Amino acid sequence: MAGPLPFCVYILFSQSDHLLYTGFTSNLEVRLKSHNAGENISTRYRRPLQLIFCEYYLFEEDARRRESYFKTTMGKKALKLMLTGTIEKMGYKHPKTAYLM
Repeated sequence: MAGPLPFCVYILFSQSDHLLYTGFTSNLEVRLKSHNAGENISTRYRRPLQLIFCEYYLFEEDARRRESYFKTTMGKKALKLMLTGTIEKMGYKHPKTAYLM
């Protein structure tokens, strides 16, 4: 049996502003530590961050395509449907003008 799939699309929940962040990585554990250590400009002031969703892919282009999709209006709607219970329980705040994803 083959090892784990190497590419991941993930969704983080910001416990400070209660918004979502979408990302891509080939090493989820390292990437999460990097986000929570403040090493990423886009999430530095949104810490702490909690992983609430991830999908793994065999090929990088598939993962990047999925990440791009989740950043579209349709993708955000799909995520909200898929994660309805989670985002309600976590206190997700819908941004008035645009998503900060």
